[in-house]
Amino acid sequence: MANRTKRKRRLLPKLLAVVVVLGLIVVALWYLLAGRLPKEIPSPLPGPGPDQPQSQPADCADVAVIAIPGTWESAVGDDPYNPTANPASLMLNVTRPLQEQFDPSRASVYTVPYVAQFSNPVAFPPDGQQSYNNSRTEGTAAAEAELTRVSDRCPLTSYVLAGFSQGAVIAGDIAADIGAGNGPVAADKVLGVTLIADGRRDGTSGTDIGPPVDGVGAEVALGGLDLPGITMTGARPDGFGALNDRVNQICAAGDLICAAPSEGLSLRNIPQSIGILASAAGNPVHASYNSFVVDDAGTTSTQWTAGWAAGLISSAPEIPHS
Repeated sequence: MANRTKRKRRLLPKLLAVVVVLGLIVVALWYLLAGRLPKEIPSPLPGPGPDQPQSQPADCADVAVIAIPGTWESAVGDDPYNPTANPASLMLNVTRPLQEQFDPSRASVYTVPYVAQFSNPVAFPPDGQQSYNNSRTEGTAAAEAELTRVSDRCPLTSYVLAGFSQGAVIAGDIAADIGAGNGPVAADKVLGVTLIADGRRDGTSGTDIGPPVDGVGAEVALGGLDLPGITMTGARPDGFGALNDRVNQICAAGDLICAAPSEGLSLRNIPQSIGILASAAGNPVHASYNSFVVDDAGTTSTQWTAGWAAGLISSAPEIPHS
């Protein structure tokens, strides 16, 4: 009996060690599957060399509009020129009017297709969604790939960028890279950028459109939070750089995604904060931008964005085609 007790005592540390190792493996797999945001690696500054062409291929538009939908408003494999993944997608209220107003030779309108999800890492059972990190990384890669493709084939084309929610974070990050000289196109080719409900809004960068609003974006309020699949990256270190006066921010008071007060999102209450982020698309204020009025004329945020983009397109130079 005494020998059996001794054997159990000797086995206990080994069993504990096995449990610890298995636990570490589970956590490591969790992190790997949920995704880590890649470290930003500056890309070479694009731009024409000394022999800039005077014309471009006939299938190149004068202006390329790149629209990036928000969480649950897109899908991988969706048609970028006629998206149908979510018929209620906010960005359709911007892109469709532009497609109706302009011939594709004048303005191509490309809606970035990507997974557009945001998994709650503390949900049990798991919610089956792709993580924010993976979704955001995929959306950024897809948008940059389209910008690079157009730039390579159509060196004289100019760009208009717009995004909502998760799409605004992506568009804003790309704009910040372009403004710093590290983006997929040159800064002088970007006519303007509009971000609706940007999670990295810092309250000072860009130009605010609409009623004044306090607070900062959720990623700024929770800067430094790093859970499996959810990395809150804080404010963009250098704002929008050379593009600062061409970037517009639209944010409604009470939207915790772009105007989070300290008591709304806080590192002191991570479970509540993650729950708010995971359910952001269903938040009444966050879901109301199609009716959110931004000026005294009663113009809604999507109407304003479509009109703003139309004005940039109309005033852009007409490019000769070869």
